[in-house]
Amino acid sequence: MYEHHFQCPHCWETISMLVDPSVSTTYIEDCEVCCNPIEVSVTFQNGELLSFTASSIEQ
Repeated sequence: MYEHHFQCPHCWETISMLVDPSVSTTYIEDCEVCCNPIEVSVTFQNGELLSFTASSIEQ
């Protein structure tokens, strides 16, 4: 697993998330600080992180 630190698009706190370097995917996960949903998109190539985006999901 790969730990990635980023800023929550809702509360702007720095949080971390564990991502699997063997899988490029998009999924929804709640912020560990404010509990709002975040759409996370992760792309890996040969085990290296190419892109990571965390987008706000309006409720």
